[in-house]
Amino acid sequence: MIFSVEFIYIIMGIIGLCCSFYTFMDKANTHRIQSGLFYFIYAITLLFGKVIPPFYIGVLVIIMVIIVGMGGLRKGEYGEATEQERETSRKRLGNLLFLPALLIPILTVIGSKLLGGIKINSMVLFDPENPTLVALGLACIIAIITAMALTKSTPRTTIKESRRLLEAIGWAVVLPQLLATLGTIFNKAGVGEVVSDVVTKVIPEHSLFWGVFVFLIGMALFTLVMGNAFAAFPVMAAGVAIPFLINNFNANPNQIAAIAMFAGYCGTLMTPMAANFNIVPAALLDLKDKNHVIRVQAPTALIVLGFNIILMYLLIR
Repeated sequence: MIFSVEFIYIIMGIIGLCCSFYTFMDKANTHRIQSGLFYFIYAITLLFGKVIPPFYIGVLVIIMVIIVGMGGLRKGEYGEATEQERETSRKRLGNLLFLPALLIPILTVIGSKLLGGIKINSMVLFDPENPTLVALGLACIIAIITAMALTKSTPRTTIKESRRLLEAIGWAVVLPQLLATLGTIFNKAGVGEVVSDVVTKVIPEHSLFWGVFVFLIGMALFTLVMGNAFAAFPVMAAGVAIPFLINNFNANPNQIAAIAMFAGYCGTLMTPMAANFNIVPAALLDLKDKNHVIRVQAPTALIVLGFNIILMYLLIR
């Protein structure tokens, strides 16, 4: 293949590595060594994650956790443009400022839907197992180049702005990877079987309503813990949906899966563990209350969760 997922990871790793070097050299940051080391390790895992044995990746992650736990991660000084300079640039570019951001979803859809199966000299253009992820990575690269052309900035400015965003996100940058592994660990540990045993003792075997209630509330709660509905679904499906709803009540698996994921997303709206949805936007917007997004979303999430319980109950009955 010409463009693989590894290619995207390598580009991300190179950018992360450059950002860490700027952090190491930032004398305004009183914890520049620890902070630089955190981002340096993160970049190494992206660059060489496929060849470094899992044990050593685990050791690197533990070092990152120790740095964060000891308060070693701090923001630095970025030499940002003044308010006047930003206003002048905004007036000069107008609505063209939105072009790089719009290019990312548009090019991702085009790339994943139209270019995924294309071959050049018998080589597939995109990784056939992850065409969407590859298309997203390439779309981001094109958006960066477009932004540089529009603003007449240099690659150095791109790296500095990447570093500013990376440090604004902070420790949460590794949370998606950690949570993705958590679901696998839960499955390997047999958490689904434990849930099934507990549910068998708590709810009546032929009570459809309580089966639906426990299943969807469990989806939301596990997502609150894991930060990811995809990680919660295999656990709750093995523990409740298959033995109770599908085997006992002949529920439609397609309906079960769709509504369960919606219930899981309700948990996503209410947890800081879903960092890329709730914590990262608060950090990027410099909100004083980092949980403000969650507080605003919580009432809607609870209402939608209640609706999902009623909907699944009526569909199965």
